[in-house]
Amino acid sequence: MKHPAAPILVSTAALLWAIPFAWMAVASLRPDLAGEPDVASLLPAGPFSLANLREAWSSGHFPLWYCNTILLCAGILAVQCVTVSLAGYAFARLRFRGREWVFAAFLVQLLLPPAVLIVPNLTMITQLGLYDHLAGIAAPYCASAFGVFLMRQTFRAIPQDFENAALVDGASTLQVIRHVLLPLAGPGLAAFAVVSVTTHWNEFLWPLMAIASPDRQVLTVGLASFTASAESGSDWGVMAAGTLLVAAPLLLGFLLFQRRFVASLVFTGLK
Repeated sequence: MKHPAAPILVSTAALLWAIPFAWMAVASLRPDLAGEPDVASLLPAGPFSLANLREAWSSGHFPLWYCNTILLCAGILAVQCVTVSLAGYAFARLRFRGREWVFAAFLVQLLLPPAVLIVPNLTMITQLGLYDHLAGIAAPYCASAFGVFLMRQTFRAIPQDFENAALVDGASTLQVIRHVLLPLAGPGLAAFAVVSVTTHWNEFLWPLMAIASPDRQVLTVGLASFTASAESGSDWGVMAAGTLLVAAPLLLGFLLFQRRFVASLVFTGLK
């Protein structure tokens, strides 16, 4: 039975979560915030303009940062879709000795904070000659423990009759995965794609460590250098506009696909 105070608590949490984004949007549309009495107000008197957004776009290298970030996120997602699908199928369908122990070892990775792995990862990409390349940022993420878990749950939710019918018709295991299971596992892949893109779009520390050249920076690292030079940190409107340029694609994507994302998690059995 739903608690009567649940809607109020959820609405309050949603409001608190939305306030920083609302202030960012308002601040980015207000010129000359410094010294204004209502600098922190969510309901300022105005005026509003696109001057901060134009200045942020012209001052930073946002087209280059967007290109690098999109290439990085797309490349990571493409490789992960292959690795997590194959590993998820193995843990969901195949029978082999020690399967549960190996799967538990995968899940242990979820307990490790990313910062703990920075030094070994940096050593690895340096030895591979991938330092200061986008491929070096992507290398540690070719596999995903969360993705393996999610696809395992997705494949287990699909009746095995579809797979058996394809095997009887002479399909190989890879053909079954490619032509039968993956189309049915579309909601699970969609949910994982949202999580993967959001995670790597917002990541800052690892790209900062793995990239030295300015022309290979991603949005988060570029934004840090951009805000540092925004009149020594006093031009709040321009900094808010730059932050909005970084966050806007993810916010827009979330608003457009939130129902599908929730439906995908329900399909996989996650709560």
